Amino acid sequence: MTSRPPASAAPGPLPELVLDCRGVPCPRPIIELGRHIGDVALGELVGVAADDPAARHDVPAWCRLRGQEYAGERPAADGVAVYLVRRVS
Repeated sequence: MTSRPPASAAPGPLPELVLDCRGVPCPRPIIELGRHIGDVALGELVGVAADDPAARHDVPAWCRLRGQEYAGERPAADGVAVYLVRRVS
């Protein structure tokens, strides 16, 4: 479920780690994010690739609750949204 990101033509920073949560229903993308945020160093990004519509709201809410920085979203090569989280603690 985790992978290193491929090169992308989308602007902006690339995450150090991408959690592939395509086809995974809520709340599993958030559970995976919580399990893997510590897999990157402070200041690095984790991407959550999710096609569940709830992820668009859940990831920023999780960041607010957990004191992490929501860094926006970018499309994956297949068009699925990748929600970016910067580990700050």
